[in-house]
Amino acid sequence: MGHELTRRRVIATGAAVAGTAALTGPLSSAASAADRSKDRTRPTIVLVHGGFADASCWNGVLERLQHAGYPTMAPANPLRGLPTDAAYLASVLRSISGPIVLVGHSYGGAVITNAAAGIPNVKALVYIAAFAPDGGEQLGVLINKYPGSIIQAGTRPVPYPGPGGTTGTDLYLEADSFRAAFAADLPVATTRLMQATQRPFSAACFTDVTTAAAWHTIPSWGLVADADQAIPPALQRFFYQRAGARKVVDVPGASHVAMMSHPGITARLVEDAAQAAV
Repeated sequence: MGHELTRRRVIATGAAVAGTAALTGPLSSAASAADRSKDRTRPTIVLVHGGFADASCWNGVLERLQHAGYPTMAPANPLRGLPTDAAYLASVLRSISGPIVLVGHSYGGAVITNAAAGIPNVKALVYIAAFAPDGGEQLGVLINKYPGSIIQAGTRPVPYPGPGGTTGTDLYLEADSFRAAFAADLPVATTRLMQATQRPFSAACFTDVTTAAAWHTIPSWGLVADADQAIPPALQRFFYQRAGARKVVDVPGASHVAMMSHPGITARLVEDAAQAAV
């Protein structure tokens, strides 16, 4: 009798487990398939830095976006002038399959504006304290549209050799101007390292003419750094309003590198664009 009862209990338990497996197995597989499908439809987020910086300025934002499951890329911007930089970025974008959310900071905003034109899988543009020029415009003219920028007064020109015996001019931000003009809300120790490792950019970036403005056909989002002394906040608002940005976030007290001092706010805005892009 005892053995029979034990055998019945084993059979019953086995049946219960089998029933559970039968019930949860397909559901679990369906959930996994749904997760995989969701991953496939998530856009790749490409983040483009501006002058005096490199791709590491996006680290805090990248960490958050990657944690949220987004494919990400932060290519090096050549900083040799709009024609060169936009063509390079366009080649990077064409190597990516599926939808893309393109994010630009500062001068990087001008690069994404030119590069994204004619690339159909770029579904959203996000401008972080950035230029968003229109066709025929020059950044050197736009920077003076509103008062408040001290960036040009703090730069030092340095000649560099170009191809065919030509000479270009690189712009460096001086040590005594870097923090105030570029990153006033970051620790002094951080800005010292940033200044020492800055990537200069060609003075031609201010005179090159925008040839295509992708924001005319691609939805845009914008972040205003309210304490920016590189690109005046009023100019940022002008750009985003003109582009018909779907959402504009103002960050009180933010310096020009708002994505470094406020990576959470920046990442959330990029995610808003990413969710709207699919």
